[in-house]
Amino acid sequence: MSKKVPHLTDEEIASRADRARELFHQGFNCSQSVFAACADLYGIDDESLALRLAASFGGGIGRMRQTCGAACGMFLLAGLETGSSTAGDHDGKAANYAFVQDLAARFKQQQGSLICAELLGIAPKPQSPPPEPRTEAYYHKRPCADIVAEAVRLYLNAINEKQLHSSEEKRNFAG
Repeated sequence: MSKKVPHLTDEEIASRADRARELFHQGFNCSQSVFAACADLYGIDDESLALRLAASFGGGIGRMRQTCGAACGMFLLAGLETGSSTAGDHDGKAANYAFVQDLAARFKQQQGSLICAELLGIAPKPQSPPPEPRTEAYYHKRPCADIVAEAVRLYLNAINEKQLHSSEEKRNFAG
């Protein structure tokens, strides 16, 4: 499933950010919204599969209000981008962890926290498994639609930067 993601224009990034917001407003969780908006870039063209893969990470992972689901969606994408599928691949694992840590730092700088409860301004404790009904009041009190859109922008801009640095390194090495 490894696939090189092409450089995306600002318009393409904005379109994918809008798609994430749209998915969230359709009732999908934050992780699903981020992951499904970009999974096709890695050959996951079955949106229902993308939505199922990311389903458990919403609500701060299973509504436990821990790591924000939008960040988890980015981290799932990072696994498709830099994750290793070879046992004992220490360098591959290190590269993936470095990328995830960079994404986490950018997300925290942008949003103020990686923790769902802190982003929502609620007590940091698990909540009942049934999710809240998606009503206008729900969407009005939650910053999640904006967060999923920004997580997609952050992720795709990081990929563009990574590609730019890789191209510069190749030129410097060759030249």
